[in-house]
Amino acid sequence: MSVKLIIEGGGDRKSKYLNQAFRREFAKFLGKAGLAGKLPSIEAAGGRQQAYDAFKSAHERGDQVAVLLVDAEAPVTARDPWTHLNTRDGWTCPSGATNDQCHLMVQIMESWFLADRPALQEFYGQHFRSQALPGNPNIEQIPKQDVLNRLRQASRPTPKGAYDKGAHSFEILASLDPAKVIAASPHARRFVQALRDLS
Repeated sequence: MSVKLIIEGGGDRKSKYLNQAFRREFAKFLGKAGLAGKLPSIEAAGGRQQAYDAFKSAHERGDQVAVLLVDAEAPVTARDPWTHLNTRDGWTCPSGATNDQCHLMVQIMESWFLADRPALQEFYGQHFRSQALPGNPNIEQIPKQDVLNRLRQASRPTPKGAYDKGAHSFEILASLDPAKVIAASPHARRFVQALRDLS
């Protein structure tokens, strides 16, 4: 059975350009992670709640294996993603769904960027201030707002300007070395391995 990956992110349903860019660049990242030729179909669901709702609908249809990927938005201390999302968001695991169908970007997608600082330097180019990025190598422990604030500080002097989620995030994601992200983030490693196992 084919796999449908539903991800928090992209624009709303009206933002065709952002959604296409999100799907295209996320597919590049997954291809480099060893899934080339075995990519899931990707849906950029927009906001968190929209992603969860889309996952539930896809899971209930049952014509594909639905996989959900959302930001954790906070440190993860729960034993599994569904418990974290139930505690934080009040979401319940749909009947018949498994833990392998639910994954977290910890604490946010931009946390992954910190695993590959040379990719950030190359993307932003001249005047990128890498020393402004958080020094903690445990990227999953860096608070969400600190990740965003320090990324904006580091990129503000560059020709591309301060980090902008809509303008920059997808291209940066596609430029990352997945091996570095997987090495730095246990949740990213779990996510990529689950997709490999399902494909």
